[in-house]
Amino acid sequence: MITEILDKIDSFMYYPLLIIVMAIAGIYFTVLTKGVQIRLFPESIRLLMEPPEDKKTVSSLQAMLVSTASRVGTGNIVGVSTALCLGGPGACFWMWIMCIVGAASAFIESTLAQIYKRKNSDGESYGGPAYYIEKALHAPVLAGTFCVFLIATYAVGFNLLCSYNLQSTFEAYSFYDKSITPWVVGGILAVLTGYCLLGGGKRIVKLTSVIVPVMGVAYVAISLVVICAHITHVPEMFAMIFKDAFDFKAIFGGVAGSCMIYGIKRGLYSNEAGVGSAPNASASAKVSHPAKQGLVQTLSVYIDTLLLCTATALMCLASGVERSEAVSGAPYVQNAISTVFGKAGPVFITIAMVLFAFTTLLGNLFYVDNALIFLNKKRQPSKMFMRGFHVACAVIVLIGAVIPMNAAWAMADITMGGMTLINLPCCMLLGKVAIDALRDYEKQKKAGVKPEFKAKDIGLAEDELDFWK
Repeated sequence: MITEILDKIDSFMYYPLLIIVMAIAGIYFTVLTKGVQIRLFPESIRLLMEPPEDKKTVSSLQAMLVSTASRVGTGNIVGVSTALCLGGPGACFWMWIMCIVGAASAFIESTLAQIYKRKNSDGESYGGPAYYIEKALHAPVLAGTFCVFLIATYAVGFNLLCSYNLQSTFEAYSFYDKSITPWVVGGILAVLTGYCLLGGGKRIVKLTSVIVPVMGVAYVAISLVVICAHITHVPEMFAMIFKDAFDFKAIFGGVAGSCMIYGIKRGLYSNEAGVGSAPNASASAKVSHPAKQGLVQTLSVYIDTLLLCTATALMCLASGVERSEAVSGAPYVQNAISTVFGKAGPVFITIAMVLFAFTTLLGNLFYVDNALIFLNKKRQPSKMFMRGFHVACAVIVLIGAVIPMNAAWAMADITMGGMTLINLPCCMLLGKVAIDALRDYEKQKKAGVKPEFKAKDIGLAEDELDFWK
């Protein structure tokens, strides 16, 4: 009964509510910025390589990597597989559209986070949607509500789903027992997560942060090998993607379960463009102009969707293995990779999922800490509270491994949808500020000077901001 209720809320939230809000916001920002996410793509790559002004502070690249680490995870593998199996191959096309349009929203939210960021006692910066909602819109209650949804998303919804996705990879092995294995996997993951959250395991965290980028590159390389091995299927595969994506009779005949909705849902879950998570990391970067961080964050969206999600989709579809509800999730990807690598394929996917899941679980809680501080009147919660909270997070990881798949996805979709429905309308209300900042950046670039931002240049009162005076 609970799962059915969650499914109904999930379905209504994404269609018609969220799909309309995301489409309007994405197109609105794309038009007003003249397609900043495409037009200034070369500039965003150049900025990524720009050396930091102060080596002791967070660079633009480091802030982008933090948000990318949170984005890149089990959703790139299991989320894409689920969209293809339940929605159809056309979901891949709608993920691409979601990525390109959503990148404009990612630019706006990260630029706003930079403009309205705060300064701590050490002179370092922090911020995010809660801060620009509170400061610029003078809506502290709405800002607090956003923080509640953020905590529900990253400490509960996403971590439940992450744990479920990981344990599902073990279904490919003969020792898997539905009544025992999920509890064992969930228990090990919960203990390991709790140990690291409570102050131990620093070496583990450091090691995984080094291995995960390498694993991401290896995953894309192996996907290309599988695609090349089935190169004769590639033309047919693309024809299948576009035919299904534009089969509007089928889409509007069952909208909630269509390739369009699944593509949008899983695309949003994976790249988080407009959700309001990445701005928390963006605000920590030290840059000479807010638009710089906005441009860099568009790359994070592209890396997640156009690179990693597309690698999964094309590998699975090119392989020609059966696509059905029964194999939705990790089994579909494992079956696809097995066509070339045999029994070693599923093992590689399991290792990748373990690493992605672990870093995602810990990365998610980076955003949660920021929200807890905001709700605690901008003060760090007590050590006793944080210990209890981290133990609760470990218990959630255990529960996630044993709940039904539909419940795990619905919880993640609903909590994430709540964040988006608050953040995107607020970004639209404040959009002019970010767009004026972009115009100021381009004006200075055109004049041949190094862009440096001052609040008064776009009509902002300096006494309302901690930076940019």
